[in-house]
Amino acid sequence: MVPVNISIITLVGVFLLIAIRQIGAVRFQIWQVMVMGAAVVLLTSQISISSALQAINLDVMVFLFGMFVVGEALVESGFLAHWSYKYFRRAKTRDALLLLVLFGSGIASAFLMNDTLAIIGTPVVLLLARKHQMSSKLLLCALAFGVTIGSVMSPIGNPQNLLIAMNGAIPNPFGTFFRWLFVPTVVNLYVAFLLLRKFYRDDFHDAEMSHSQEPIRDHELAFLSRISLSILLLLIVVKTSASVVGMSVNLHLSHIAVAASLPILVGSRKRFHILRRVDWRTLAFFAAMFVLMESVWQSGAFQSMISATNVRVTSLESILTVSIVVSQLISNVPLVALYQPILLNAGVTQTGMMALAAGSTIAGNALILGAASNVIIIQAAERRAHETITFWEFARVGVPLTIANAGVYWLFLHFI
Repeated sequence: MVPVNISIITLVGVFLLIAIRQIGAVRFQIWQVMVMGAAVVLLTSQISISSALQAINLDVMVFLFGMFVVGEALVESGFLAHWSYKYFRRAKTRDALLLLVLFGSGIASAFLMNDTLAIIGTPVVLLLARKHQMSSKLLLCALAFGVTIGSVMSPIGNPQNLLIAMNGAIPNPFGTFFRWLFVPTVVNLYVAFLLLRKFYRDDFHDAEMSHSQEPIRDHELAFLSRISLSILLLLIVVKTSASVVGMSVNLHLSHIAVAASLPILVGSRKRFHILRRVDWRTLAFFAAMFVLMESVWQSGAFQSMISATNVRVTSLESILTVSIVVSQLISNVPLVALYQPILLNAGVTQTGMMALAAGSTIAGNALILGAASNVIIIQAAERRAHETITFWEFARVGVPLTIANAGVYWLFLHFI
């Protein structure tokens, strides 16, 4: 008799409940479903309390908290809306606006990390949708796809790329990532534009757009927000430069986020208001996700699946396929932690490492749970504007986009 794997059953249940989001008259939010999943594996002793606590990645949690503080201050002061006008005013048509969202978020996420852009970008696209009477779903999807695709081309674009760059025997991470992944990433950002235009064709017309600049509502908080942004950018430049020249700098993402949030938490009279406005629900989602995924990891189901397969898991096609499919089930960072040693022991070249980076990242375009940035964007939209993107609305664009993205990366990695 085959033993029942409660962790896997719970994971499947979480996916299904997030897909339908409603049972009878009760409607669930994503964070609530994930918390229930974590509670099930804890209550059924699939994971011990000590293991669950150790599974919660404090570096990620502190990073998100710090960035939520900075993002909330940027919105509350009015500085973010005021500044975004300078970038988006050049868009005279909806086509141009969509391209600016995709390429702006994509290029920025390569240097500021995709989760950072998800936090900062969500209130911006919600404002743009409201001002220009566009579908918020269109621009939220554009932001989600933009930050995911754009982060592929940089070793600091997302956590899994950072893991590959640090442990993947890559002597020049920035040069290697840009050499192999810059051009296909630009192509894939334009592919995302074409697909979004196809699926949301009713939102496009030829009327010229007019822009107006939002006023700064709180000059003191805006000043502190500018200081926070400057600290954030400076520390990212320091971390990036140290990596380029081969220096070892013990500067974690959590350190950067805390340093950036300090001017607001220490200097602002609205600190407690901002703390109340922090997206605690998304933080609860991530804590619960770490617990559930660790329980699934400890079950050994996916490790056994990969070990038992007869497919040559080191081929370019297999790396892309396994990365995309398995990332939907155990998330992309655990997937990379599992798969990277297998590839290194098999003597996979830099091309294989770049396929792992591309596949594990664009996996986030297929389904909502494929990328943390998707969850951040959707939960922020639900909290700020009572807008959401359902599991199926995301997948109807995301699945074909992921297939197209994988094809583009395969062509470039295979023939160049």
